[in-house]
Parts: sequence; C-alpha cells; structure tokens
Amino acid sequence: MVCGAAAELIYHRPVHIDPTSAGFEDFADMLKNLLNRIRPIPPVKAPGTGDIAAADELIVEGNRQEDAGNGRQAEALYRAAAAKAPHHARAHLNLGIVLAALGDTEGAAKAYEAVLSIDPHHPFGNYNFARLAFLRGEMQQAETLVREALRAKPEFPEALVVLANVLDSFDKIEPAVHAMEAALRLQPDNAGGWFNLSLLLLKLKRLDASEAAVKRVLDLDPKNAVALAVLGRLWRDHGFATQALEPLREAILRDPANLSFRSQELLLLNFEEEVQATDLFRRHVEFGAQMEQALPPRFDRFLGSDEADRRLRVGYVSCDFCLHPVSLFFLPVIERHDRTTFEIFCYSTGPSSDQITRRVRDRSDRWIDAEAMTDSQLADAIHADAIDILVDLTGHTNLSRLGVFSQRPAPVQATWLGYLNTTGLARMNYRLSDRRSDPAESSQPFHTERLVPLPNSQWCYRPFLESTVSPTAPLERNGYVTFGSFNDSLKLTPAMCHRWARLLSRVPQSRLIIANLGSERKKAAVRLEMTNGGISEDRFEFVPRVDLDKYPDLLSTVDISLDTFPYGGGTTTFDALWMGVPVITAVGDIPVSRSAASILVALGLDDWVAPSIDDFVDVAVARASDHQAIVSLRQSLRPRLKASPLTDEVQFVRDLEAAYRDMWTAYCK
Repeated sequence: MVCGAAAELIYHRPVHIDPTSAGFEDFADMLKNLLNRIRPIPPVKAPGTGDIAAADELIVEGNRQEDAGNGRQAEALYRAAAAKAPHHARAHLNLGIVLAALGDTEGAAKAYEAVLSIDPHHPFGNYNFARLAFLRGEMQQAETLVREALRAKPEFPEALVVLANVLDSFDKIEPAVHAMEAALRLQPDNAGGWFNLSLLLLKLKRLDASEAAVKRVLDLDPKNAVALAVLGRLWRDHGFATQALEPLREAILRDPANLSFRSQELLLLNFEEEVQATDLFRRHVEFGAQMEQALPPRFDRFLGSDEADRRLRVGYVSCDFCLHPVSLFFLPVIERHDRTTFEIFCYSTGPSSDQITRRVRDRSDRWIDAEAMTDSQLADAIHADAIDILVDLTGHTNLSRLGVFSQRPAPVQATWLGYLNTTGLARMNYRLSDRRSDPAESSQPFHTERLVPLPNSQWCYRPFLESTVSPTAPLERNGYVTFGSFNDSLKLTPAMCHRWARLLSRVPQSRLIIANLGSERKKAAVRLEMTNGGISEDRFEFVPRVDLDKYPDLLSTVDISLDTFPYGGGTTTFDALWMGVPVITAVGDIPVSRSAASILVALGLDDWVAPSIDDFVDVAVARASDHQAIVSLRQSLRPRLKASPLTDEVQFVRDLEAAYRDMWTAYCK
C-alpha cells in the first residue's frame, strides 16, 4: 500500500446507518494509528531505470518526513526520487500517496498512472489508485483496479476492504460481506474491518451477526463510541427502545459533542412510556442549544426580495423521498401545489431511489441530490437557491439534517410530517400540525417552534391499497373477535403487551394477530409477556411482514386494530380504516400519543378513543362487545373517510399554502 504512510482501510459514510453518520469520518481517522504499515518490496533494478539507490535514500527520508507530519517536505523528496529514477515505481507510488493525503487528487492520480505504466500489475499501485477512485466516486474504475491488485496479491486485506466498499456502493451487499470476511480472516484483529462488516450485515437485516461483529469491535476498541451507537441501532432494529438507549447513552458519554447520537436518543425517548413530557421537552431544548452553539447562522442576508405577495420558493429537505410513509403523504402535496404562486425545490438527503423517488423528482421544479453534501454544503446550496421557506420532513428520525437548519440558510424555516415533536431548535420557526394532535394550550409550551395548526389535519391520506373491503367481518365467519397489531415493533412495549393480555382475558375466545415482527428476539419477548399475562399461545399469532399487494388481505383478517402507546400509529391507522377496520387508541401527553386519536375524532369515532392509557382496556372491551357496530363499520368506514377532509387533497394543499403565505407575510412585516 505505502511507504512512509500508515496503512488504512476505507471507511465511507454508511448510507443507511443513521446513528453513525456524524462521527463516521472521525472513526476512520482514529483507526489510522492502529493498523500495520505495508511496504512493498523494491523491484529488481532494470536497465535504464536510473539511480535507484539514490532514489531509495530520498524515499526513506521522505518516509520520515511524512511520518512526522511534514507532507510538503515528503512530496519534494519523492519528486526528487522520481527524477533520479524515472522508471522506479516505488518513487511514483510514494508521491501519489502523499499527494492524495495533501488533497491533490489529480496529482495523485497521475503518480499512480506512472506506477502502472511501469508495472501494470503492481498490487500497491492498483490498490492505491483504486482507493483514490473510490473516494472520488469513480466506482467502475475502482473495481477494475482493486481486482487487478488482488490478482497480483490475493492475500491483500486492505484491497479486499476496498473491494467490499465498492461492491457495497453497487448495492451488492452479499458479495461485499464475503470480501470483508476474507479481509478479516487475514487480519482478525482489525477493528475497522469488523465495524464495516457489522454495517453490511445490518443492511442485510442479519441483526444477530451484525451484533456479533460490532461486539468484536468493542472487544478490540472498548472506547469506540460509534460502535456503541451501532449496537444501539441494532437493539432498535430488534424492536427494543429501552435496551437501545443503554449503549447509545454510553456513546454520548464517550463523545458528548456527537449530535447525531443525541438526536437518536431523542427519537427513542418518544417510545418510553415512563418519560414525562416536561423531561422530553427539556432534552430537546438542550439538544437545540448545543447544536445552535456548534452551528451558528452563517448568512448575513437572504437573496430573495421581501415582497409579501410574490411567488415563493419552498424547499423540502428529506431522506425519505422513496417508498416511505413520509412520501406517501407528501405526494399529494407536490402534485397539487399551485405553481403560479409557489416554486418547489426538493433536497433529497437519502440513499434510496425507487418509483416514488422518480415521481417526486418529476414533479419538483428543481430536484437536488444532496445525500453526499455535508450540512454546510447543503446550507450553502439552499441559500444560493434563494429559498424563502425551508421545510424539514425528517426531524430526529433517520439521517436527520437539522444541522442545515441550525445554520439558517432560509428566512423562514418549518418542520412537518416526519417527526411528531419539537426539534428543539430556536431557529426552527414553525411546526405544522393540527389542533387535535397538538392542542395549543397543552402542546405549545413543549415546543421551541410556534405551532401552526392546519384546519383539518396535519395529514392528507391517499390510499395505496386498491383492494375492496371484505363484505363480512371476520367475527361473522369465526364467531369470535380478532384483534390486530400492525405498528412497528419498536412501538410494542412490555406495558402494551400486558394490556393486550388483559384485553384477551376479558374478551372470551378472542384472538390477536401481531404483524411486522421480523426479529425472533422481539417475538420471544412478546410471547413471554403474553404468556406471563395468562394468555395461551394458541390465542395470538405472529405474522411476518408482507408485500404491499398482500397487506390488504392481512388487514381483512382482523375485526379491530389495536394502536400502541406512547408512540401511536399514523399510516397504519389510515390503512386500517380504509379497509373497514376500526382502531382503538388512547390519548397521551406527547404528540405521538395523540396522532391516531386525531384521525379517529376527525371521522366522528370519538368512542374508539380512550381518554387515557389507563382506560384503554376498558374501551377496547366495550367496543369488542358491540358486534353490530363492528359489522356496520366494516362497510361504512371507507365512504366516511372518502367524504372527510382527511382525503381532500386539493383543500389540504390550499390550506398548507395558506399557512406558508401567513409565515412569509409575518416575516416580511
């Protein structure tokens, strides 16, 4: 790999792993001093190669200078060595490495080309050139070069790591795992390799194997905060918020300046029933203050004029412009925006791309692929685009970009849709919601933003389920009530499972279908809670996640959908109602525990809403006892939803645009 420079693996930003995004590059730098140097054996002197002995003396001195941090002096020595022996590959190789380290990628590329012109099969020349190509985003070239390096030197762990990262960039995750495993067989104590392997396995949802890999990282490097954050992410993906918080908090203690760790902690706290609204708000405010101190406003003036009635530029920032609940609610907005008065910019910060991505992109006035941009680069782009109103659709969820908003690139900034709580930022002017989800008197004190209630709902539902509603309720066929749970496994707390057990014990012969539990560990935990509550295993069933075209059939197998607490449902609530399945929910003290209630009340289903979680089981028993109401709702819920403001796309977008215009008018004043 190099003479005079510490050998290193490539650690690129893991595009799907949100807890590590902010500190990932620091992790790579930290590992540089842990890895062995690789010094290629000098080639046998060939005729006409120049004074190799003199060149080697210059290279040795260049190594010393480079190791001492004197890159420019090393560069001069390597250039002198190349002049002494123009056909000495080692001189050009060292020159390329130091130029790459100094940021001169063009110079480094020319030096590596010189190496390969001398010896096309040079393993270290091909490897270093591949590494440079990868970092420049030239993936096809990187793959060609690194495979040539491995042909010349099959047992080359650093090259295998580059190959794994290149394959990962092509979404060839399984082959990338094989390459990384081969590298680790050669370097079993390489903490960085184990870390990269854990991320690859996480992408494949092989959670247990990923956990074993990240624990190996911690065995080798117990103080590694990023590895602890990934361990927290693994517990989160298993469906355990409380357990996920433990390693994440340890990561925060070890790296208190890492704001991505704190952001993920805030998200998880929304799932904790014991956390009080006051404490949750305090944590958000502390986060906001820390971020705004670290990332102050950078723009003295904005480029647009202060005319209240002119056409406005609205920018949406999201990592979820793909098949995701955020985009399913966003599509009606971008399709029905009034382009005579609003110009729409979409800043896509996520890695995923699919049919929904193309639909959003096609309907944008301008689409900006911002995944590779830093927060400061994205803020610069937004400011240069003269955005008037910048809307965050992510909050503290995956791949948060609140660091952009902290720098205040737009005069008006709002958050909506992706995160149903305050961001904690004083520089976030508004949060869009509705009066049922966020009653002003009780919710405004727990927001740094000013709450802006949309007239009917913070959502507009466009059904993507084309199936017809079953003409009969399952209880008519079965003779007993079937309950269902369709929310994310992270929302299924032990306390919620206890309530389910009490509900089933009070509704004779009833059954429960639990969907979307992909983790065997989570299934075992839910099973234990239910059986400890006195419910035999033949009365509840785990159903794996199904494809979208099978989802309506799954919903049709239940009579009543059970919401979760404190983090309730949004999309799943709408989906159940669309399929004629009523939902039972409870109202809590934070926005996520009022989301489903806001939907039900908007449809006149107040008697399906428990006033508190303590009343949840009683309300569920009462509703399950009224078989006639369940049968009647089976056919009436979809027409009721269609006739409600909750599906009136045109009116919803006009209301949203009116809110934007009011925000802008207030700014102009």
